[in-house]
Amino acid sequence: MSAHDPHHEADAYTRGKAMAEATNPGIEAALSARYDAVLPGFSKSMMEVAFGHYYTRDGLDAKTRYLSTVAALAVLGGQTAPQLKVHIRNALRSGASQREVAEVINQMALYGGFPAMINALNTALEVFEEENQDG
Repeated sequence: MSAHDPHHEADAYTRGKAMAEATNPGIEAALSARYDAVLPGFSKSMMEVAFGHYYTRDGLDAKTRYLSTVAALAVLGGQTAPQLKVHIRNALRSGASQREVAEVINQMALYGGFPAMINALNTALEVFEEENQDG
């Protein structure tokens, strides 16, 4: 099946939306409200491409994928804090413990430096506090 097969694309959208909504209820609507007026179709593309083609691939479970994303965003530095918050929540909602998230972030000091790690850890602490207040 080619990547341009419309049935494959619709399936990727359906899979991606289901995965995204499982950890971020209302995410497509929020993305649409924020971005689709200036970038038509952006929210659908995120569901289809990012979540449908990447986050739902076989080979890794959701928890591992989200912890990997947390690691990458931690290394990229403080400018990724909004996305890091989303993916820390995704990791937690996919079964990762706060300790696992913190350990993954700590490990990134070796690759992104201590300032990036500390900024990511501060972001994680904010999410942990918010999640503890919600539950």
